[in-house]
Amino acid sequence: MEIRSIDQFLEYLARIRERTQRVVDLVPDDRLEWRPAPDAFSFADLLRHVAALERYMFAENAHGRPSRYPGHGPELAEGAEEVRAFWRRCRREALALYGELTDADLERTCTTPAGAELRTWKWLRAMVEHEVHHRAQLYLMLRMTSVDTPPLYGLTSEEVLAHSEPDAPPSDVSPSDQPPADPPP
Repeated sequence: MEIRSIDQFLEYLARIRERTQRVVDLVPDDRLEWRPAPDAFSFADLLRHVAALERYMFAENAHGRPSRYPGHGPELAEGAEEVRAFWRRCRREALALYGELTDADLERTCTTPAGAELRTWKWLRAMVEHEVHHRAQLYLMLRMTSVDTPPLYGLTSEEVLAHSEPDAPPSDVSPSDQPPADPPP
């Protein structure tokens, strides 16, 4: 997806954030420090990480400034109330910074912490991909702790199967759409 206007991006981001927030809201306060393995992120680590990276890296870089990412540890926010407040504050501040960008700003280059230069709209798209990646982690971690999660887009895989015709013949695929044949051995 190419982002051509800041308004388009902000509308898209609002939908992404809505889906993420539904999952974040399911994390039980008493499980915030649970982690699937000793060296894995806890729920709280993930929330601090996503929020801090968005605010202090992605939003700063989008404005042509260096990353100020402070990490994701409990020194940023500890306990359910503080972690959730940190999450909301960072996301609110990042959104305000995105709102200051112009359509022309989307086309200029920004520098990532790794030193790569890319168009700002591509950096913002990477931020969304980062959030979606960690949303998937939250879904998995919630299931590992026996918390029921809603389907992302309204139907479970079982419901899609129930509405499908798995034995129906597939639609024709033109030869140009088919993958190349394997080379002979």
